[in-house]
Amino acid sequence: MLRALMFILPLALTIYAFIDCLNTPEDEVKHLPKVVWVIIILLFWIVGPIVWLFAGKTRRAAARGGRAGRGGWVAPDDNPEFLKSLGKEEPDDEALLKDWEADLRRREDEMRRREEGGEEKDA
Repeated sequence: MLRALMFILPLALTIYAFIDCLNTPEDEVKHLPKVVWVIIILLFWIVGPIVWLFAGKTRRAAARGGRAGRGGWVAPDDNPEFLKSLGKEEPDDEALLKDWEADLRRREDEMRRREEGGEEKDA
């Protein structure tokens, strides 16, 4: 098992670094062109991926203040624009909701009348 692990871990690291290198935009690659990094990662399978992870790419710290870095995802409870939009109610939404409620009450009344009429006929 240990022999397999000694082969699988470097292979997994190489695959991760290779995919990470391919997905990294060209302007975030440091020191060498992206093609050279790919060759280094694939030729030097233990050292290449480690060097890529530490020196090949600009790493950004997590952004503060509820904003993600360039195009990153922000959770809804951390997004100020989303939180502001929660307080706004559209007049159209309110009218639609009232129409739905009235329709629901009408349908419930119809069902009650049918059930009451059906019970009287059975008795």
